[in-house]
Amino acid sequence: MPGKVYLVGAGPGDPGLLTIRGMECLAKADLVLYDGLVNPVLLRYSHAACERTSRVGGTGPDAKHLNQEEINRRLVEAGLAGKTVVRLKGGDPYIFGRGSEEAAALEAAGVPYEVVPGITAATGAAVYSGISLTHRDHASAVAFVTGHESPDKPSSALDYDKLARFPGTLVFYMGLHQISAIAGSLVAHGKPASTPVAVVCRATTPRQRVASGTLENIAAKVADAGLHAPSLIIVGECARLREQTHWFERRPLFGQRIGIARAEEQFVDVLDRGTELGAELVSMPVIDILPPADWTEVDAVLDRLAEFDWIVFTSVNGVRAFLDRLWTCGGDGRRLGRVRLAAIGPATAEELRRFHLRADLVPTSYRAEDLAAALAPHVSGRRVLWARASRGRDVLPTSLTAAGATVEQVVVYQNVDVESWEPVVQERIAAGHLDWIALSSPSIARQVAALVPPEQRSKLGREIRIAAISPVTAEAARDVGLPVNVVASEFTWEGLFQAMAGESRLA
Repeated sequence: MPGKVYLVGAGPGDPGLLTIRGMECLAKADLVLYDGLVNPVLLRYSHAACERTSRVGGTGPDAKHLNQEEINRRLVEAGLAGKTVVRLKGGDPYIFGRGSEEAAALEAAGVPYEVVPGITAATGAAVYSGISLTHRDHASAVAFVTGHESPDKPSSALDYDKLARFPGTLVFYMGLHQISAIAGSLVAHGKPASTPVAVVCRATTPRQRVASGTLENIAAKVADAGLHAPSLIIVGECARLREQTHWFERRPLFGQRIGIARAEEQFVDVLDRGTELGAELVSMPVIDILPPADWTEVDAVLDRLAEFDWIVFTSVNGVRAFLDRLWTCGGDGRRLGRVRLAAIGPATAEELRRFHLRADLVPTSYRAEDLAAALAPHVSGRRVLWARASRGRDVLPTSLTAAGATVEQVVVYQNVDVESWEPVVQERIAAGHLDWIALSSPSIARQVAALVPPEQRSKLGREIRIAAISPVTAEAARDVGLPVNVVASEFTWEGLFQAMAGESRLA
């Protein structure tokens, strides 16, 4: 029996603009074929094999581009093979997206399919640049126009005489390389040269850039701004509204490229918040989180949890590893019995809540020293278990032992360096592809320092600023020669983002 193909609109770039239906389709896909304009962050919603059908601007031996006939063939073959396929397309599949051609191929082959609309680029570009395509005072109609027609057409299907007299807003897709000709043709057919125009590049993403002008000067404005595809051209009185309502570019970290130096699987934990603040987050997994080489010690501890009065967690990873292993071994929350739980901070406490467990103690400041001080009055004569990483500071057991506790430590996950990321880190620093590097632990600070060659260190602290999540992390960074520009006042990722935002505003 054939499978099913979903032609899904991914929206114009902001991953938050994917529809719920699109997310559902990705979750059940066996294969995802996605366009070069699709934000690859959306692939986190799928466990399928994912293949990019094109790479915008790609050249050389590693560039890939499938023509439309090849894409149609792939969709049909996968559908007939019984697979659930998502064809993930930028914007909306049926608005200059060639989705109708793919649907026709599937229809002819007898492959079941469904089309999932998406937010088209015109809507996204206009709204995120502060432009309302329709307005009761300025435009009662909007027209979507291609700025790049099929080269196989014998002649243009665009009637510039009618477009120049259109009583509303004109939006040209894929027309950046023709902007002089488009503006000139509209003026030549009677559109006033003073008509407002806005060109939006990389709409709805942290790299969004906008050039504003008139039909008379917009080509020069675009050249001066260095805009490039993908871009849209918005022509009409509504383009003036941007001057008052460009809300997107006011986000605290808009346009800032932040290297997130933590394990790859933890990148998603901060991605949504960073995107919401307007930043472009770049994964820099300089460490990896792995299970212990041998679970014997952990399993032995899980068999005697009733012996402990407190279990202390100093990271989200510790909570996940410990409780996941408890479940794998056939146990659940009932094993914890009367044991009380301590968490180093709100993120760790929130992870406990995901397992329907409530932290009995969370210090007001999120450092090992503060956690130990908060626990000290409660642990004299008590047995304390610390579920920890393979490496880290020993402040906690030392302080709790001094307070009269019997402390046992168990390594529930390994924190290991990822040397393979060295050339990628060096390339991004050398090319100036980062504005910030965010450090969330002393071990990460040391690993980042080890990956940066001496000839590139002069950029750190000036062209590429360093943000540390806590004074302890900042001290570790400085000890290995990393200049620290800001330190979070609240030792969380939210506090780290806010510290960077404050420094960016001052800059």
